[in-house]
Formats: sequence, C-alpha cells, structure tokens
Amino acid sequence: MDYLFYDLYSVVSEIYVLWGACIVLIYGVFFTSSSFLGFPILNRSMGWVSLQILLFGLILLLAQEQINLVSWNGFLILNNFSHGAKIIILGFSPMWILLAYHHSFHQKLNSFEFWILILLVIIAMLLVIQSCDLLSVYLTIEFQSLIFYILASFNRTSEFSTEAGLKYFILGAFSSALLLFGSSLLYGLTGLTNFNDFANLFTGFVNTNLIDTIGIITGLVFIISALFFKISASPFHMWVPDVYEGANIIITALFSVFPKLPIFAVLVNLLLFSFHDLIGYWSLLVLISALFSLITGVLGALTQSKWKRFMAYSSINHIGFMLIALSSGSKEGVFSLVTYILVYMITTLGTFSFIMSLKLYTYPKELQSRYLKNLKMISNTNPLLAISMTIFLFSMAGIPPLVGFFSKLFILITAIKNNIIGISVLAILLNCIACFYYIRLIKNMYFDSEHYWPILVPTTKFNSLLLGISLMSLLFLILDLELILTIPTFMIL
Repeated sequence: MDYLFYDLYSVVSEIYVLWGACIVLIYGVFFTSSSFLGFPILNRSMGWVSLQILLFGLILLLAQEQINLVSWNGFLILNNFSHGAKIIILGFSPMWILLAYHHSFHQKLNSFEFWILILLVIIAMLLVIQSCDLLSVYLTIEFQSLIFYILASFNRTSEFSTEAGLKYFILGAFSSALLLFGSSLLYGLTGLTNFNDFANLFTGFVNTNLIDTIGIITGLVFIISALFFKISASPFHMWVPDVYEGANIIITALFSVFPKLPIFAVLVNLLLFSFHDLIGYWSLLVLISALFSLITGVLGALTQSKWKRFMAYSSINHIGFMLIALSSGSKEGVFSLVTYILVYMITTLGTFSFIMSLKLYTYPKELQSRYLKNLKMISNTNPLLAISMTIFLFSMAGIPPLVGFFSKLFILITAIKNNIIGISVLAILLNCIACFYYIRLIKNMYFDSEHYWPILVPTTKFNSLLLGISLMSLLFLILDLELILTIPTFMIL
C-alpha cells in the first residue's frame, strides 16, 4: 500500500488534470445534446473551466513537497529536474489558454473537444518529462503526438489544416518507427529498457566487443534521431514549415512553445544520465544536428514572407543553440539549456500574442495577418504594438542587454569551457546573419510605408495582458537575472 501512495504522489497533478478532463468531457457531452445550450456558449464556459483546472493543477504541484523517487515500477522518475520542468509547463499553459480563448471563437473552433484535447496534451507532456524507461518514453510521446496530429487537422473546413495533420501524421509515424527500432536494438543487446539500469551498465564502459558496441551506438542513434524529429531539429525538420503554416495559428503557437521542454527532458535523462560515458559518440551527432539547425534556420527564415513559416525556421535556429548546450554533457550545459528554453518560451508566447493582435479590418470582415508585409506602418497605427514587437525581435536576435542575449551567452560560455569552439564561432557568425531578418522586420514597422493606412482591429484584453506580461518579463529580467536563474538552479541540484 505504501508503494501505491508513492506512485500516486509522483503523478498527483496529472491525476487531477485528468480527472478534470473527464468531468469536462461529461459536461460537454451532456449539454451539447441539450436544446437550450449551443456550442459557442458551451465553448466559452469550457475554456474557463480548463483554465481553472490548469491553475489548480499548478497550485497542487507548487504545494507538493519535493522528494526524489522512482515510481510505477521504474517507469517514471520524480526529481528536482522533472519537478521544475512540470512547473514550467503548468505555468505557461494557463497563459496559452488566455491567448486561445477569444481566438477560438473568432476562428469558430466551437467543438468542446478542443479544450479536452488541450488538457490531455498537457498531461502527456507532464508524463513525458517524468519518463525513465524506453517503454514509458515511447508510450507518452505517442500519446502526445497523437493529440498533436488531431490538433493540427482540427479545422476540418480548411484543406491546409487537413494537409498539415496528414503530413505530420505520416512523418510522425516514421519517427515513431525509428524510436521503436532503436529501443528494440538496445533491448536485444542489453536486455534492459530502464534508464537507471542503462546508467549502471554503461558506467565505465569499455569497448570489448566491437559488434555489440556498434549495435548499441546504432540503437542510440535511431532513438536520438526520433527525438530530434519531435523537437524539429535539422535535418529532421521537413514537416515543420508546412505543419506550422497549415495549422490554426493557436495550434501553431502550441507547437512552437511547449513540446521542446518535454523532449529535451528525455534527452537529458537519456544522454547525460544513462549514456554519459558514451559522450564521445553521441555528442558528435548532437553537434552535427546543431550546426545543420543553425544553418537551416538562418537561411530558411531569410526567404520567408509568411508569419508562421518565419516562426518555424526561427524555432529551428533556436533549437541549434539548445543542442549546443546539450552536447556539452555537463551540469552547466543543462543549466544554460533550461535558461534558454525559459527565455525562448516567454519570447515566443509574446511574439504570437503580437501576431494574433495584428488583425486587419477589410470590410465586411476581419482578417488575421498572415504576411510579414502587414507590419508596414504599424509604428504609426499602433506604436505600443510596434515597440513590443521590436523588443521581442531584439531578444530573439540576442541583442544586449535583453535576456535573449544572456541566454545565448550562457550557452556559448559553457560550450567554450568544454572545448566546443568551432561550433561556437559558427553560431556567433550565423546569429549575426539572423539579426538581419529580425532587424528587417523592425525596418518594415518604422521606415516602410504604404499608399493607404492599415486599419487594425482593437486588440483583445487577454492578448494585451499576455503581451504586457511577456514584455515586462523580458524588461524586468534585465534588472535581476537571478529571478529567472532560480528555476534552472533548482532543477540541476
């Protein structure tokens, strides 16, 4: 019985959110069959209930006393790192709900299942973070991916959304096959699937049997490749621009902000904990992918004219920096990685709140901005929006003294300390090129002009709130960097 209590204690917030999702499902099914309450009204109330469930889940997690334990027969692990990562996910999810709330009505996403899928995908990400076994990693990542496939194609009246969901599903199935094949190779050669067992086996690993070593490295390469697909690292990024473009902008924001942290949590547990003594093999693969991601992200974003595709290639560029931090294989690398992901999530959420505030009024309807050229003359029509976006772009470009500069600086210092000098120099040079397309957007806002003034639809209260929170976070974190560094410090203890 004591073991059961420990098992339940490690997933108490997930159980609460799952219980809430079941209640919301029953509520939705009951009232949609009723004649007095229609879909749009029900959608409003379910959005608020989902927000309440996530807030109470966050409070429950913060009130939980942190203990280190391996639960559910070794499938899940609870430690400082997983606890901190869960706090970050549950902390950002209510902000995303606020961002999606009004936009879901504008886009007529009136199915109550939308909010249930959001709650389930949050549960999936929390479970991915805690996974400590190849089986649990596969099951939780597939649980997360299946919901992502549905969300990508959720707008059934749009052929672009359907195409995005289908493309994501087919390529996602390919990455799942790679993950399963790599796991089967490792299990066949070692008889193990648990990360703790791998750590015990490969501590002080000596290459005595060449065939077994090649098999183990091959299995590890397949698993890493599958996980790189999930975080859209190059050269496994083929799906990203098309899926981002085809999905609804709310779903694009979800794809861009949230999935990175859970998959990097798995990579940290797998590579730095279980296979740390094989760092000579896997660090080369990580560095090659980091270099490809930096080049692909920079060169791809230069030629884009649409917002979503631009954000897709920008995220690939950021993934390159995250992989450099991972390749160091040290505590300092994990610290700089978590710091970078935190700053990235704040900046990306603010950027998407800006993009969704950029609605043009063309009689008789409102049109969501899709093209980068819609930025022209924003400094005249809405100066506050222009200033906000300027700060977000400067932070993404790594211009001092904004937080984006310090997050990149931490990664480069860690890389140089670990003798990863060549990639660090290339990252700096490529980041200088990346500054061009960020500053080009600022030029569009302040210096380019149109024959007519664009008429902007007033920003919603929730969009303004999120824009203000993101902006104030970036500005005030300059004054006290230790505020954002407390979470990574807690996670690596």
